[in-house]
Amino acid sequence: MNNPDYVLKSHHFQPAAAQQPGSLMTFQLTPLTALLASMGLLTPCAFAQSAPDAAPDKVLNTVTVEGSRNSQLGVADSANGGVITQQQLEARTVYRAGEMLEAVPGLVVSQHSGEGKANQFYLRGFNLDHGTDLRTTIDGMPVNQRSHGHGQGWTDLNFLIPELTTRLDYRKGPFYAAEGDFASAGAVSAVYANTLAKGIASLGLGQNGFRRVLLADSPKVGNGNLLYAIELFGNDGPYLRPDNYRKFNSVLRYSQGTEKDGFNITGMAYSAKWNATDQIPKRAVDDGSLNRFGLIDPTDGGKAERFSLSGAWAQSSANSATKINAYAIYNKLDLFSNFTYFLDDPVNGDQFAQPDKRYTTGLNASHTWLTTLLGRESETTVGLQLQNDNIYNGLYSTAARQRISTTRQDHIVESNLGLYAENTTFWSDKVRTVAGLRADSYRMNVRSDNALNSGSVNGSLGSPKLALILGPWNKTEFYVNWGRGFHSNDARGATIRVDPKTGDPADRVPPLVRSKGFELGVRSEIIPGLQSALSLYQLDFASELLFVGDAGTTEASRPSRRTGIEFSNYYRATKWLTVDADIAFARARFRDANPVGNRIPGAVEGVASVALAVDKLGPYYGALQLRYFGPRPLVEDNSVRSKKTVTLNGRIGYKFSPSLRVELEGFNLTNRKDSAIDYYYTSRLANEAAAVDDIHFHPIESRSFRLTLIANF
Repeated sequence: MNNPDYVLKSHHFQPAAAQQPGSLMTFQLTPLTALLASMGLLTPCAFAQSAPDAAPDKVLNTVTVEGSRNSQLGVADSANGGVITQQQLEARTVYRAGEMLEAVPGLVVSQHSGEGKANQFYLRGFNLDHGTDLRTTIDGMPVNQRSHGHGQGWTDLNFLIPELTTRLDYRKGPFYAAEGDFASAGAVSAVYANTLAKGIASLGLGQNGFRRVLLADSPKVGNGNLLYAIELFGNDGPYLRPDNYRKFNSVLRYSQGTEKDGFNITGMAYSAKWNATDQIPKRAVDDGSLNRFGLIDPTDGGKAERFSLSGAWAQSSANSATKINAYAIYNKLDLFSNFTYFLDDPVNGDQFAQPDKRYTTGLNASHTWLTTLLGRESETTVGLQLQNDNIYNGLYSTAARQRISTTRQDHIVESNLGLYAENTTFWSDKVRTVAGLRADSYRMNVRSDNALNSGSVNGSLGSPKLALILGPWNKTEFYVNWGRGFHSNDARGATIRVDPKTGDPADRVPPLVRSKGFELGVRSEIIPGLQSALSLYQLDFASELLFVGDAGTTEASRPSRRTGIEFSNYYRATKWLTVDADIAFARARFRDANPVGNRIPGAVEGVASVALAVDKLGPYYGALQLRYFGPRPLVEDNSVRSKKTVTLNGRIGYKFSPSLRVELEGFNLTNRKDSAIDYYYTSRLANEAAAVDDIHFHPIESRSFRLTLIANF
């Protein structure tokens, strides 16, 4: 394939002049490129222009394409992946930055504590806790934190700035060679802009102490652009003791060229502090002794810092593409929590501290080239991923944030090397395959305050992947996917010998836990304006082995299996109305026999959302989003279940001019008294003589409104 005007249209290649949502592009086709373009495998690099040496009799026709969402026909390797454009993201109303990820079909982003704490994630039958098995990156930098003080895979997205996010790329299942640790349920990549079309000055005020100021622009500097963004944020929430969440956030990026042919250097800085209203016991709310926005321990809360320096370089031609990015990240968290109140210590209470400080460095590199395999067009990618974490964390008993005793204290150095190769071959105009192989090697070194829990452990495994794609026929494509994946366990669980609290013998867990997935899918655009994707999947884990940060020990759970169905739709009904409608069901079960039952506590069963966006109605625009989060088992025998959660958020805006507009956002418009999250465990209140098994929940925020004035310059 040597036509310089075209490149393969895959997740590795993009047109040299990238198409923007809603834009028009016109180009001419030669016989070879016409055939491949009809398959959706080519995009133009030079619009309205054939190759200089193309003979006039080889110019077949002129094609005009218009779209507001990126078509994935001929591009995606499965029915579960996609690209969420900036236009779609801007149409959504989110209460907190991390909820922007709910644009991914079937994903629920919740919260069970103060605003500064990492979100809780649910996807494909998983309670992903604070991020385990959902790999999240921003411009190639990992957000998941390994061997974290509070939970494996800790994913704090509070430093995310929605206005800078040009798109979200998502994939689900262990089917992708480029996705390693934490990606078995899914992977989400946020991509920041190199330049802004216009500068942004935004001022927001609202109920419950909400205020936000954002200033961002990308002026020309030399041969490139200097993008800057500064965000000041505050929110109290509806709680009797205000969250008093205060955030400073900033980005500074210099870039030249484009995302596919250019480079950028980026610095980010984030700092926050907050009070926390953790989950509360249902029994106290039911008997009237506790307000649903009340709390037990008024000294819970925390503070967090994140600073990063990263760089990316990319170069592409008609036949190859190379990408390299490197990063250095500093994260620090001081977290104080009390979930059981006076169960373990009737005098001082059960508050505990989980400080975590880490230095993370890494490098990602990949090279893709076009070739032939058995005479067929083929595309091959090889990649290298390196990451090192130098971690200091601990677990302490505290009272009013003052340390009483040390449960454990550790210094962890965790390093890994990931290598992968992936080949896409086009066997005919209706058949292509994607075959991948990934190899990962880990080394974990733990120096604990208890020498018995110190040590080093290594782990490695290979993860093959295979996909068969058939079509398109009538703008409909079919997929079969199979693959193996994994997640890493907390390093402390891999070296532990004794329980740090009791001194009793403790079982070690393996450093890496394997997953295996299978999926059937279909994607169709046969109905004008409608893009639909349907997938049926099965995902097995050898065991759900995780370090339990709240207790300072490890808990080896059982082999599991999840089966489910997802159906996502994007419909451009008219020029002024778009509809996102998604629904997902999952069945999560332990696979071994055990008298306690085979349900997986907290595993999401049903999720649905409908988002409407209205624009181009004169000066008015708006959006409305309904989210349904279904009941879940809270114990293994399914005898205790959560209730459903339903939220309705919306926005209405008015454009005074092309550069000035005002927006009114409303959250929980029906003012439902649902839970953001539910757990079932044992606790004891100060006035109780004995421990009680009970549901503990964190309420969704009451109805509130925010008014924002936005000026572009």
